[in-house]
Amino acid sequence: MLDGSAAIALGAGTLAALNPCGFALLPAYLSLLVTGEDQPSTAAAMGRALRMTAAMTAGFTAVFAAFGLAVAPFAASAQRHLPWFSLIIGLLLVAAGLWQLSGRSLSFPQLWQRKSGPVTARFGSMFGFGVAYALASLTCTIAPFLAVVVSAFRADDVIGGLILFGLYAAGMGLVVGVAAMAFALAQGSIVSRARRWGAVVPTVGAILLVVVGAYVAYYGLWEIRVLRGSVTTDPVIDAALGVQQWLANTVTSVGALGFAAILLVLLVVSLSPGLRNRSRQRSARETHAR
Repeated sequence: MLDGSAAIALGAGTLAALNPCGFALLPAYLSLLVTGEDQPSTAAAMGRALRMTAAMTAGFTAVFAAFGLAVAPFAASAQRHLPWFSLIIGLLLVAAGLWQLSGRSLSFPQLWQRKSGPVTARFGSMFGFGVAYALASLTCTIAPFLAVVVSAFRADDVIGGLILFGLYAAGMGLVVGVAAMAFALAQGSIVSRARRWGAVVPTVGAILLVVVGAYVAYYGLWEIRVLRGSVTTDPVIDAALGVQQWLANTVTSVGALGFAAILLVLLVVSLSPGLRNRSRQRSARETHAR
């Protein structure tokens, strides 16, 4: 059973990261990589990107696990209410952006984190972002998830279901991880340029939150209207879906193995400077010992 379903689950996971409902949240997620005053080394930035990706993927998949197990029997009736999640998440993001635009700072809960630190260092904050991403994405992604993953559990194939669930999560994490690590590689120049603008940077980030939140809320409202039969097309949604479709096609053409290869290359690039420095230090110590 897993021969064909494994590839489908992995592919569905990669596309889940760029689904029409929640793909607008990805730029907001990447912007968190430059949050804070620190400008870490390349290796440290890449490590932070990996931790962020792991936490976000955990939050994303936790929602799908809970939804799949608890709501799967009522999926048909529950799906009509899912757009409300997108609407609520979008309005919360708009409120957060407006809060920052008013000159106030936005604090995040420090779940599972004893010491204070930048938001990108907090597992709980990134886990919560993954939860929000998943809730906003449920309408567009729950159907393939139920068809591919939950169907295995329904067939009493627990091991197969767990494997498919892991592959689905891995596919989502691969796409987000490659985007985050590529962004982290460029973080040094991004932060340097951002600091030249000084106080403008928080304003730009707040505006990004408002724009992203407004789109997510608008998409949720559009879905509600579609389900009620009052509207079918919308120029804003059509334009955004054109961008999303191009991104999805790109992800499909690269494939999960392609993203895994890119991730490996990015890891090697991030570790190379540290390895070269250690080699030089070792050579210097040997030369000094002689």
